[in-house]
Amino acid sequence: MDRLDGAARLVCGRWTKWFVLVAWLLVAMMVAGPLAGKLTGVQKNDAAQWLPAGAEATQVYDLQRQFRTADIAPAVIVYERAAGLTQADRAKVAADARALGGVDGVAGQVVGPLAAADGKALQLVVPIAMGADGFSKIAKRVDAIREITGKDTGGLAAHIAGPAGYNADSASAFGGADKALLFGSVLVVVLILLLTYRSPVLWLLPVICAGMALTSAQAVIYLLAKHAGLTVNAQSAGILTVLVFGAGTDYALLLLARYREELRRHADRHVAMAVALRRAGPAIIASAATVMIGLLCLLFADVNSTRGLGPVTALGIGVGLLAAITLLPALLVIFGRWVFWPVKPRYGSPEPAHAGGWARLGGRIAGRPRIVWVGTAVVLGVLAVGLTQLNTSGLSTKDSFVDKPDSVVGQEALARHFPAGDGQPVVVIGKAAAAGPLRQAVAGTDGIAAVGQPVVRNGFVSLDATLRAQPDSAAARATVLRVRDAAHAVRGADAKVGGQTALTVDLTSANNHDNKVIIPLVLAAVLIILWLLLRAVVAPLVLIATVGLSFAAALGTSAFLFTHVFGFPAVDTAFPLLVFVFLVALGVDYNIFLMTRVREESVRHGPRRGALIGLAATGGVISSAGLVVAATFGVLGSMPLVFFTELGVAVAFGVLLDTFVVRSVLVTALNLDLGRWTWWPGRLAARRDDLPEPEPQAGEKPALVR
Repeated sequence: MDRLDGAARLVCGRWTKWFVLVAWLLVAMMVAGPLAGKLTGVQKNDAAQWLPAGAEATQVYDLQRQFRTADIAPAVIVYERAAGLTQADRAKVAADARALGGVDGVAGQVVGPLAAADGKALQLVVPIAMGADGFSKIAKRVDAIREITGKDTGGLAAHIAGPAGYNADSASAFGGADKALLFGSVLVVVLILLLTYRSPVLWLLPVICAGMALTSAQAVIYLLAKHAGLTVNAQSAGILTVLVFGAGTDYALLLLARYREELRRHADRHVAMAVALRRAGPAIIASAATVMIGLLCLLFADVNSTRGLGPVTALGIGVGLLAAITLLPALLVIFGRWVFWPVKPRYGSPEPAHAGGWARLGGRIAGRPRIVWVGTAVVLGVLAVGLTQLNTSGLSTKDSFVDKPDSVVGQEALARHFPAGDGQPVVVIGKAAAAGPLRQAVAGTDGIAAVGQPVVRNGFVSLDATLRAQPDSAAARATVLRVRDAAHAVRGADAKVGGQTALTVDLTSANNHDNKVIIPLVLAAVLIILWLLLRAVVAPLVLIATVGLSFAAALGTSAFLFTHVFGFPAVDTAFPLLVFVFLVALGVDYNIFLMTRVREESVRHGPRRGALIGLAATGGVISSAGLVVAATFGVLGSMPLVFFTELGVAVAFGVLLDTFVVRSVLVTALNLDLGRWTWWPGRLAARRDDLPEPEPQAGEKPALVR
């Protein structure tokens, strides 16, 4: 026996299984549990911290510390009465301005009331301190402001917009998200496991393993965020939850399928598990390693949040894998065969998968494999046409939420009565000696409504410029670029241009860079892994091509759904990259499990029959695994944020497409059509089937193996 077999026996031995269980209980409950609960406290949800240090908006963000003592997110309160403001309205707003200065978190003087020219609105600007824990407290601070202002008092409507209002609505959207995503993920996993195995007990073991893996992963991520500078935000924490439950359950399903096979061949369940681990373990480990390496390619991203997502999710996959190949085997042999009740695999009974629906599908594909794969590829190509409708310009603030929160309503009210950019100025910082020419250059830029008075500190000058357009609009982003051109041209100013709109501009630029760099990197990394794993050149190229076509079809279909069904105007600029990484990594994950089994059977029976046996043996379990991942990512659609809905829909549809069409039909048809050349230039390329496939009689369905 090799080292893996020895490790397998250690994990599921008659006595050592209890040590494995106790070790996991101690780690997950006594060590990891308390640390995992602190993960929220180290999240960085401020967009300014997502950008690389070299981005111009980031430099301005740092330079602003010269002019204020704390990170500030202004809350822009707009009061509106459609019939025109009364004297009582003005008195109330003035009283509110005085009262707001005493709210916890207000750092500085409240600006206003500022009156609109049409006499129908007033504005207050309240500086809210963010700091390290600002995002977690912003919703409570805005609620405290709302208690003073009121939403609608006698026809005077009050709305809280600006960065603080938007951050508060985002924080509220994420509030309780961890529990909602966890509950939703557990629910769909339990339902699918019940449908797959029809056992009232078996579902509990993979769920326990996934739960312990998630807790342990969160603990490690907390330590890295606290002490090693890892960037974690609410977005990556939410994705971690669904990914650990989805992938962890996947690996559990793959092991369970092989264990159930071996229970029919071995009377001793400990031996059956050791053999199952030895045979399925390498494929499961290789699949998880491929996903982890693909995710770790995100470390080359410019955007800090994307770069942090790589190790966060890779750690989740790694811990999920560890639980699946250590804790789950121990639990299964502890519980024994009865855990599969009422359909217990009995020693000596035949394996039903070899004569099931996937075997019949393989038989049908075998009749005309070339027609099948060409036809399937054409259909996928048609679905990919929808890519022409994919708008990757980014989501504006008002389009970021599924519903319309108060910050969006407030921003629309501001746009009706004030210059649209009020409360979210373009910030220009340069050398104090060039303050006059710099202000003149900014004021003369098309799209700038007004420029405030210069503020000079420590040899620097800071200018706040008000945009004419909505701060999150394409027109505003174009204005920022013009302001940069004008400011950079001022001799001796050494000017930098930042602010909320500039952050969006730089974030879009960084995401576009990441798309161009990381997508080819992921493809190259996965291709190399497949070459090493399958010991062939043709098979990896075929798999990469099919996964790429699957990605294009999934993205094209998603673009059509977003535009014509959901009514979303655009996707986040990071959306294509994240969908690509998840779909390619997970698509190759399933293909590895299929192709390693095909290779194993091809050595015994030849390439053609090996392809058919591999499909029959893995079809059911991979389809169940695909359903689990699709369902867990679909849980993201319950979030009230458009980005999560789009990501969940695209990944869920892509996984289902890959599982039921690409992997089962397209890859199998290509394997059959290419035959032994699939494994070129390895020794299998010279191997032919041991026996010809028997021809079906009239009215008889093609058989897989007699």
